[in-house]
Amino acid sequence: MAIYPYQTEPLLDFSKPENIKKYEEGLKTVESYLGQSYDLIINGKRIKTEKQMKSINPSNHKEVIGIISQASIKHADEALQVALRTFETWKKVKPEVRADVLFRSAGILRRRKFEFAALMTYEAGKPWAEADADVAEAIDFLEYYGRQMLSLTRIDDAILSRRDLERNSYQYIPLGVGAIISPWNFPLAIFVGMTTAAIVSGNTVLVKPASTTQVIAYKFIEILEEAGLPNGVVNFIPGSGAEIGDYIVDHPKIRFISFTGSKDVGIRIYERAAKVHPGQLWLKRVIAEMGGKDAIIVDSEANLDLAADAIVKSAFGFSGQKCSACSRAIIHEAVYDTVVQKMIEITKTLKVGDPTLKESFMGPVNDKKAFDKITSYFEIGKQEGKLVTGGHASDEKGYFIEPTIFIDVKPDSKLMQEEIFGPILAVCKVKSFDEAIEVANNTEYGLTGAVISNNRMHLERAREDFHVGNLYLNRKCTGAIVGYQPFGGFNMSGTDSKAGGPDYLVLHMQGKTVSETF
Repeated sequence: MAIYPYQTEPLLDFSKPENIKKYEEGLKTVESYLGQSYDLIINGKRIKTEKQMKSINPSNHKEVIGIISQASIKHADEALQVALRTFETWKKVKPEVRADVLFRSAGILRRRKFEFAALMTYEAGKPWAEADADVAEAIDFLEYYGRQMLSLTRIDDAILSRRDLERNSYQYIPLGVGAIISPWNFPLAIFVGMTTAAIVSGNTVLVKPASTTQVIAYKFIEILEEAGLPNGVVNFIPGSGAEIGDYIVDHPKIRFISFTGSKDVGIRIYERAAKVHPGQLWLKRVIAEMGGKDAIIVDSEANLDLAADAIVKSAFGFSGQKCSACSRAIIHEAVYDTVVQKMIEITKTLKVGDPTLKESFMGPVNDKKAFDKITSYFEIGKQEGKLVTGGHASDEKGYFIEPTIFIDVKPDSKLMQEEIFGPILAVCKVKSFDEAIEVANNTEYGLTGAVISNNRMHLERAREDFHVGNLYLNRKCTGAIVGYQPFGGFNMSGTDSKAGGPDYLVLHMQGKTVSETF
């Protein structure tokens, strides 16, 4: 099997008429199956349940994307038993065969790129460019993790044997059955990355996607099946976190939990997974990414046009619903007024509207719960700072919120400390670069950050002292690239795992040494 060097999937150029036409065709394809029903998938079998959930278009909450069966504890247990049995055979499948499932899946997804992007536009409210980037990242995960698995099979090359005495070997073996609990904001890329990292490593899994983006997850399971993944390796059990989520996290036969989502839920999973239950033979492993309160620092010596553009694009891309989104701009007083004015001017050009339309830069937020939480910060922001643009919202048809900027906000304010996860930006003035670093580090998170500066010593200072997992110099703080910018943060941003990096698969395995005496 010839394996070409890893290359990232190119993003689409929507200035080209052929790409516009294909995206519009993708939207029509998705329109043709809106409102269909989707079952659980356990051991390859479709199971319809009495309890069902409607997936709603966040741009038009009268439109149903799909109706999805919801798993009970009985179904979760059935899926777990299947996964346990399947693990005994899947773990013995050669790594190159497991990797080939990922490569074949990448090819299928690449062929259906426009359909999957369009489905995210409908179900997740992603504008065209954001949806395309999500699909590209999913393809990248498949291509990268497949190659990483192949490279890890050669780990023996680093282990020494003693001549005429013993032969030593070292290998990675899979952990067992894992629970994959994925988020709604990257409903394809992160779901694909979490799931396939686990299975290419030889594990079997139960997958519970976020409630608002279950159709996207189901469609990817179909791709895995088409690519030749055996039944029972991945079992699709959407359902209530409070019901089946707790059940699978607590179960003594679950070996690891991979989670991406809010800090509160992540902490709860971490605490529950730490408890050893009767019949449990291991300490469960938790791989968690839990969000951030990300900052961009603008130095007194900086390209101010670049700074304003980087802040706005990082803050309002996908309506600020990225864990890497810039929610804090920390600007030196010498350039503060100029940068703020440039940010306001750029922000006012952003079009908020139906994401099926190419010209929409921002679509809706995720659902009513997100809408209510985000808009509750309007009044808080007016008390803690000065509103300079935005501050309006409407949920009459969909969950639309204007890109909103509050300036003159204090470092310890709610707006600067609490993760809002929406299109609200807090702007803070500082007197020095030292103060900027101090403010940037004064939250409980440590995911991403950026520094815009032409001062080399300040950039080097940030490299050492800006405590985030992903630091970007003279660019925006969103858009990590698989294989080039391994993604994951510090402190309450997660468990220090780095998705899309050289050591991510190792988190799903354990090392075994064998020493044979001659």
